[in-house]
Amino acid sequence: MYGDVRCDLFRVNAKCFLTFWRPVMKKLLMSAYLSFIIFFLPSNVISQDANTILATVGETKITLGHVIALQSRLTTQYKNLDDSTLFSGILDQLIQQAVVAENVKKRNFSEIKYEYENQVRTYLANLHIEKITLRKLSETRIKEFYESQYKASRSSKEFNASHILLETESEALEVQSMLRESKDFSELAKTRSTGPSGPNGGNLGWFSKGMMVPPFEKAVLVLKVGEISDPIQTQYGWHIIKLVDVREKAIPTLDEARSEIEQALRQEDVKIEIQSLTSKTKVIRSEISIDPSIIRNTELISK
Repeated sequence: MYGDVRCDLFRVNAKCFLTFWRPVMKKLLMSAYLSFIIFFLPSNVISQDANTILATVGETKITLGHVIALQSRLTTQYKNLDDSTLFSGILDQLIQQAVVAENVKKRNFSEIKYEYENQVRTYLANLHIEKITLRKLSETRIKEFYESQYKASRSSKEFNASHILLETESEALEVQSMLRESKDFSELAKTRSTGPSGPNGGNLGWFSKGMMVPPFEKAVLVLKVGEISDPIQTQYGWHIIKLVDVREKAIPTLDEARSEIEQALRQEDVKIEIQSLTSKTKVIRSEISIDPSIIRNTELISK
């Protein structure tokens, strides 16, 4: 019995101590080590937030928030870099930008003040608009737009026409007279037309309803293939039009039109949002009389 190495509350030898107390001491030492880490390591190792300062350039402080914000707007190509390379690269870029900015502000801040304010305004507006354009569009809304704008109201015809563009009505009547004498339309367009399509015989290619100015479109719609119009006037001058051909236009499927529809709906959402914000904001336009030509006087913003 006395040679036994059992341990109890009354008999403790060296072997007993090591057997029973080693795990306890190990836990105590680990706890002490962790306490040391928490209380004695620099706070920036264990406590970091967006306001953690990573560098100071003159009066500019570059924070962890600045690094994260820039990272979030990088392309996938850069985001795929390893964290260490990405972190140091972004921080270096921000420091370099701050160095340049600090020196520019010292030299001619008055010249960049207005541009800076414009850029901030533009950035904030674009940030809000970007959030609107990223909203998910409902399938129901996309289908309704397709039904109303593509299947129901879009013209099923396309037109191919040529024209001769002239500056005055008298010139147009002169050319009309030459055409009645069987002069070639294409050759007259090449020699007499002032429009960019002249060298191509006046041909405008294929177009649908709504793509041409109203007077021009109205004249095209009443022509038969091969017919030539009387001179008509638009804001561009006087036109003599020849309808070359007409064809049926295939209506795109929903999938084919989806991208175009989504773009149109997002533009509509942005327009509605701007109108809503404008109605809620007090806007006062000055009644001061300003000569519009003054906007070209850049010397005013360099004083």
